[in-house]
Amino acid sequence: MALPVQTQMKYWGIASAVFLLALWFLGDVILPFVLGGAIAYFLDPVADRLEALGLSRALSVTIISLIGLIIFVIMALLVVPTLIEQAVALFNIAPKLAGELQSFLTTKFPQLGDPNSTLYKTLISLGNTVQQRGGQMFEALLSSAVSILNIIMLFVIVPVVAFYLLYDWDRMIKVIDDLLPRDHAPVVRRLAREINQTLASFIRGMGTVCLILGTYYAVALMLVGLQFGLVVGALAGLITFIPYVGALIGGTLAIGLALFQFWGDWLSIGLVAGIFALGQVIEGNVLTPKLVGGSVGLHPVWLIFALSVFGTLFGFVGMLVAVPVSAAIGVLARFATSGYKESRLYRGMDKD
Repeated sequence: MALPVQTQMKYWGIASAVFLLALWFLGDVILPFVLGGAIAYFLDPVADRLEALGLSRALSVTIISLIGLIIFVIMALLVVPTLIEQAVALFNIAPKLAGELQSFLTTKFPQLGDPNSTLYKTLISLGNTVQQRGGQMFEALLSSAVSILNIIMLFVIVPVVAFYLLYDWDRMIKVIDDLLPRDHAPVVRRLAREINQTLASFIRGMGTVCLILGTYYAVALMLVGLQFGLVVGALAGLITFIPYVGALIGGTLAIGLALFQFWGDWLSIGLVAGIFALGQVIEGNVLTPKLVGGSVGLHPVWLIFALSVFGTLFGFVGMLVAVPVSAAIGVLARFATSGYKESRLYRGMDKD
């Protein structure tokens, strides 16, 4: 006999509270494990495909790990140093860019030179803030979130966690399935399949889209000659999973830098703008329909809301778990809505 609904809700409420408290108190500690789990989830279909070709699970995971190691070494030797160099240079040049922007606007729009105007005071305040806080923000970033110790921990722990989770993935799924309440196992399995389908379509699909677009933006901007093309392209590709935000932030930053660097060379400025316009066309008409699909159950507004809430409450780890949690909530909400429409509360007492 199944437990009463009130008792089930109590247990699920306790489980949800424990999950949120763990995120709150252990956010930085569990970051490598969350990243390792995400990598394992992303690569599990590849391991399954290799197993289908006749390889053992251990050999499949080993091959994937060796390929990942080779890619990491190539990135570490060729791409990462340039990316870090450009990021540092961009932080260092930010005060100069703010001053040049102020001079440019004052020259082109003399009315902005009135010291009593609100816009003039705003520009002065913005420039002073960038000059005073830009370096401090970068130093704080280096000393806290991206400290040497944290980087070493991530580079050591994440691959190890990902390897073991990928190796034991199917076994873990079987253990979890055996622990499901027998009365509710069929429903839980169906909901889990829907959640997995949503996540697979979004995370694996959007991860591939981000990688392709980030590479395209970075290479294209560097070929045009934009000074910080690599870091701008990488940033635009990284946040492409947030609808429209990646292209908006990346395009605005790239065009703004192009105006300073290529002022008067309208062809180069037009090429920079065209790169992002073409990227949006490719993403909207080719990449997203083919790799993500048109119906993954994650509305852009719901996704942005989830990222904002979890990011504010739990920091970077919260943003990592926001997508799977929002996907699960979406599936559960649709399940609850379907049950409500089948109930007498919705249909009325006189309906069968």
